[in-house]
Amino acid sequence: MVAISCRALTKRFGDVVAVKGLDLTVGAGECFGLLGPNGAGKTTTIEILEGLTLPDSGDVEILGTPWREGAAGRALRERLGIQLQETQLADKLTVTETLALFRSFYKQSHTVDEVLALVELEEKRKARVVTLSGGQKQRLAVACALVSKPELLFLDEPTTGLDPQSRRQLWEIIRRFRAAGGTVLLTTHYMEEAERLCDRVAIMDHGTVIALGTPRELIATLGAEHVVEFSLSDAVPDGLMDMLRGMTGVTAVRAGVGLSLTVTELHRTLPALLAELQRRTLELASLTTHHATLDDVFVALTGRQLRDT
Repeated sequence: MVAISCRALTKRFGDVVAVKGLDLTVGAGECFGLLGPNGAGKTTTIEILEGLTLPDSGDVEILGTPWREGAAGRALRERLGIQLQETQLADKLTVTETLALFRSFYKQSHTVDEVLALVELEEKRKARVVTLSGGQKQRLAVACALVSKPELLFLDEPTTGLDPQSRRQLWEIIRRFRAAGGTVLLTTHYMEEAERLCDRVAIMDHGTVIALGTPRELIATLGAEHVVEFSLSDAVPDGLMDMLRGMTGVTAVRAGVGLSLTVTELHRTLPALLAELQRRTLELASLTTHHATLDDVFVALTGRQLRDT
């Protein structure tokens, strides 16, 4: 079964084309990630899929049903859970009161106790929203999305601004929802998050999908498993880039703040690199190595760092 299908989706805001002819299919039970920098069109896309924003053109079906006005649209919305990028909850209400309010919007729902257990906020049931930490507020926002027992959960950058522990707590909530048979569409600009959670990802940039596949498939397109990043104390001398491209095991060389090499055999390339820099009396300012990630895929596709966009 297909949970989400859209074809030729386009949305403009004045002279800005936020989404350009986007095609997307998400299977039932899948965790699908929309990745990309701020301004890539992720939030506009997810708001169209949620039925919150009308596209200028294109077709959308959610759980096999197009968005319609009236009872049909209301019936579809009952089957969805939506966590907005900035969910504004009433500061003066308690956690229990907030969830009871959201429960009242649906014909069927979890009890307050059930949804508190899902997001592990039982000890905060009597706390007012204004007293919650950032991570606790995000878990409460996800709880509000889960209260209707949804089949499909939309999460728009659910962990932005959270500390590492709070991020991992939210990851576990998402995993449990998936394990129970739910479908998830999430947007994020944290590539590590997508690698850990998503079955497939679409990398967006300037309103279009520039890469689509499993995280492993996309990383494999780099042709190597490792990345070496380094910078020199002085300017990069003439001829160094050509030398690096000619080194055994180097599949790509990119220049940015420093130099980045995508390599197949780190244990061979790194000693050869250090020996060559020493031969040329070039002093290193920094050097790091890591396994290739979706961040590296984005850099290879766009020529810039995701965190710098």
